[in-house]
Amino acid sequence: MVKQLDTRTRLLTEKPLKLMFSLSIPGILGMVVVALYNLMDSIFVGQMVGSVEMGAVSISYPFTLINGGIATLIGVGSASILSRAIGKKDKATMDKIMGNLVMMVFVLSLVVTAVGMVFTRQLLQFSGASGEMLNQAESYLRIIFAGSLFINFTQSSNMVMRGQGLLKKAMMIITSGSILNIILDPIFISYFNQHGMGIQGAAYATLISQVFQFFISVWYFTKKSEDLKIRKIRFEKDIIPEVCSVGVSAMLMQVMTLVQQTVIFNVASRYGGDTSLILLGAALRVQNFAFVPLWGMSQGFQPVAGTNYGAKQYDRTIKLTKVFVLSAIVLSLCFFLPIQIIPDKILSLFISDIAIVSSGVNNFRLMFSTYSALAIFIMIVTLFQSLGKASKASILVMLRQILLFIPAVILFPMLANLGETGVWLAIAVVDGFAGILCLFMMLKEFRKLRSLA
Repeated sequence: MVKQLDTRTRLLTEKPLKLMFSLSIPGILGMVVVALYNLMDSIFVGQMVGSVEMGAVSISYPFTLINGGIATLIGVGSASILSRAIGKKDKATMDKIMGNLVMMVFVLSLVVTAVGMVFTRQLLQFSGASGEMLNQAESYLRIIFAGSLFINFTQSSNMVMRGQGLLKKAMMIITSGSILNIILDPIFISYFNQHGMGIQGAAYATLISQVFQFFISVWYFTKKSEDLKIRKIRFEKDIIPEVCSVGVSAMLMQVMTLVQQTVIFNVASRYGGDTSLILLGAALRVQNFAFVPLWGMSQGFQPVAGTNYGAKQYDRTIKLTKVFVLSAIVLSLCFFLPIQIIPDKILSLFISDIAIVSSGVNNFRLMFSTYSALAIFIMIVTLFQSLGKASKASILVMLRQILLFIPAVILFPMLANLGETGVWLAIAVVDGFAGILCLFMMLKEFRKLRSLA
């Protein structure tokens, strides 16, 4: 318990800017490496196999978020409970977290594997995929679904480590498998491509890397970790409701992205066919990757906000929130500026056809014009999750991902004959509005916290 208390003391007393850097840097690096091995599948497949196969990987990606949603539901919910328990010095609650996590991951992963592998083709058809792109996506996604248990345990347990404030250790575990995947991707794609199955090579490389990460994570929580171990593997009825209520907003961000991107691909295919799918597939992969550093910073923010709130340091919670929000906006410029300056070079990483790249440059810039608003969005959603205010976090996620987004994507292409451009514009407008709404909700929450101080 000594190490845990040392971490707690640091979260409660260290200077905000120094704490932000010490927690955010490993969080960002860890999440960037995770995103890299998702991104590498698209890059290697696009360059070594072909544009249709790259499109197939991109079409498949939203459905991998089913697993991401489950891992996030359990991981963020458990991490939120843990960080507040650390603030309160509640050892009894801390001891229940990992056994409950293992049980929830096991049951939900089996369901996803069974349903996903049986209905792979039907799921992909919702996104508008057809012909050879559909066939390639089906062979890729079925292999990915087979590894549900491995990726869900790794990611959810890694989120719990971040909830302890152990972001460096979490980064090392997640990075090991990600590097392995980046090494295996070109090897497996080259071998399987000789037999006309290059895209399956990418899927097998991912699966092997996930299994590797799984065993490292199990070893850590059974042998290495001192303060948080896998003890009794069972459902803990007293913490499951809170795990689910807090985690559901984070899960919605993942799972609703599935719905969101499925609608994007479906609408865009009506106006631009396969070319539109290829361009949006590449652009959304860039957006997903660019969002990850912000997500990594939010992982550093979560234990800070939760622990200080649990210890009733409300003024410090406000100050730390301001520091993390402003830092996230600065971080977002690292992606916003290159995309506005050299969009063609970025799209060319995924698409080898210069004509297709040239046709998508202006829309790519348009889509990212309000990207910095996402920095505000993710930090404020994380704030509400950390404070245990699940309903506010869920409302924000539902508004951005579904209630505003889907009508906008459907209606904007019809306005002034915008067509395919309307899809890209809808993404920018909704993100900008969500960022402004988050600022208002943040200021309202600050007033409540000051009244408690």
